[in-house]
Amino acid sequence: MHYLFYARLIGLTAGTLVYLFLLALILGHRRPRLFERLLFFVMLSLFLVYAGELLSLNSQMHYGTAPEFTRLFSLALFELGTVFLIPLVFQTHVEYIRQIQKRGVAAWVQYAGITLYLIPVFAVTAAALALRNHPEWGIAASLHALLKTGSLSVPVACLIATPFQVGIAVWTDDSTEKRLFRQLALSSLLVALPLLFINAFPVHPGIDFVVTATALTGILPGIILIYFSLRHNFLDYGAQRNLVYALSATFLALLYLALVRRVSGWLEPVLPPEATASFLLFTLIFLFEPLERVIGPALHRAHQERFGRVQKLAIELQQQARNGNVANLVAFAEQRVREEFGLAVVRISVPRDPALAPLESPGGLGHVARLPLMKDGGEIGLMEAATTGSYLTGETSAALEFLAEQLPAGIDLCRLIEDKVQLERELAERERLAVLGQMAANVSHNLRNPLSSMKTVIQVQLENPDLPIDARRDCALVVNEIDRMSAKLTQLLRYAKPSVNGERVGAVALARQTASLFGRDAERRSIRLEFDQPREEIQVLASEEALGEVLSNLIVNAMEAQPDGGRVRVALARNGDSAEIRVEDDGPGISEQLRGKIFQPYFTTKTTGTGLGLSIVARRVAEMGGTVSCESPLRNGTGTRFRLTLPLAKEIAN
Repeated sequence: MHYLFYARLIGLTAGTLVYLFLLALILGHRRPRLFERLLFFVMLSLFLVYAGELLSLNSQMHYGTAPEFTRLFSLALFELGTVFLIPLVFQTHVEYIRQIQKRGVAAWVQYAGITLYLIPVFAVTAAALALRNHPEWGIAASLHALLKTGSLSVPVACLIATPFQVGIAVWTDDSTEKRLFRQLALSSLLVALPLLFINAFPVHPGIDFVVTATALTGILPGIILIYFSLRHNFLDYGAQRNLVYALSATFLALLYLALVRRVSGWLEPVLPPEATASFLLFTLIFLFEPLERVIGPALHRAHQERFGRVQKLAIELQQQARNGNVANLVAFAEQRVREEFGLAVVRISVPRDPALAPLESPGGLGHVARLPLMKDGGEIGLMEAATTGSYLTGETSAALEFLAEQLPAGIDLCRLIEDKVQLERELAERERLAVLGQMAANVSHNLRNPLSSMKTVIQVQLENPDLPIDARRDCALVVNEIDRMSAKLTQLLRYAKPSVNGERVGAVALARQTASLFGRDAERRSIRLEFDQPREEIQVLASEEALGEVLSNLIVNAMEAQPDGGRVRVALARNGDSAEIRVEDDGPGISEQLRGKIFQPYFTTKTTGTGLGLSIVARRVAEMGGTVSCESPLRNGTGTRFRLTLPLAKEIAN
């Protein structure tokens, strides 16, 4: 049947080109994952199968009876393509489930995939031994002996792939992935069934039709992969637009050259082949304008669509910036840019960290673009983008440059909103503290006078020498409780009252004086109070009263954390344009759950505490423009260190 021969020729040619196209696409992507490497070898195997069959068919057309070398070479290509196809297909699906879908795979399944590689090894070894025992067979007889095994490899591989593909389609929640693997499962069955028929009935009258159908259906998995790669960006292959265009143009050129050669052969009886080839090649000149009219609008629409997606992404970044959080904006921008352009890694540094190592592509195979984020002629950050394998296309580079120009405006907007929200919080806090201060003043005024009167009366009673011992003990207890209530009222007033900052304070002298005030108390508690001071004074921009209050609270807390004695260490140092004060103890430490709450007002773990000590510390340090942090445990699961940073006075900073 003449039409079946040409249908088979078209099918084998298309299959060779389809799997060669996928080979180039995967090779250009070059993602350093085992799955991509296995997929490459699966495509290579299918390409060799189609290339071997196509060579055999073309040699029949050209020679009638193919030369022995050509016949052996085509047979070798077919065998080379099928020898490891079964284990490759099995392991590729296993790695897809493990690496792409992030699902666990049983160890026995992985071991089974490795074991399958032994089957072709045994088959080749057996053929080699047979050739050695029967040297009269020759290479041709050995290849024919393997042909039966090779012809079974393709249908068996398809039957192995089908349950994997059905399972992935069932497990996945992604609709695109579900459609892809449903279609792959159906195409695998359509390829396997006619191949099984060929192996079962090699001399059936309709065998030519079945062979032709197999050549055509075998293209389906490749066509499905190409469609989902380009249309739905499967495995990020569709992001390589320039690579796709270059491959398409190359394949069209090769097809046209093949057509030129074929037509030259057909017209050889009437025209010299060189004349026919020259005419067909020069005909392309007259096709440029019609092709431009057809392709130009399509490219323009593609450019508009791409630019529209970039603009939409820029709008998304601006909307995210309105949330007023620079860290969240940077993380969102990195994720969306990576997804939009199919990049391997995107890193945005605001501001740029000179100590940070330059970004590298995974496996060192790709290309890295570094785009500075500029504002008013100065660099405020850096955006780095790395591909998996291919170079960044001009289209993607232009889009990244556009986003790098838009990001500084979004970061500025984000910071303005962040500052506005912070200012609103501070104003609300000031209003709350003003109300609290007024209430505290009223409470203090209404309670202090009665408490003072009560204390005076009881102290007079204590001066009476005839007072019974039990009454004297009770009166002393009442006086202590009155003092404790007065101290709590004083602490409440201090928390509600803002400090006056802006003074030039000698931090070393003040810390030494504050520490010395607690010397006797430390001795009484069996605590060693250490003071580590620098050689020269450190002038900070603060309030002497507020800084003394902060240090007092921290030292008292450190001593109270060690009721059985221990060590409290106060240290000062200059760190760049700020002063650092550390107060640490050898107490039991603070758990991670409590560290996030210790600076909150009224939070305390003490039975008699007010929960305002560390809250006052945090408030006063913030009012002085500094920061306070807690580190615990320090060593062997114990110890706590409070670290204060305060701005230096201008004279010292300069």
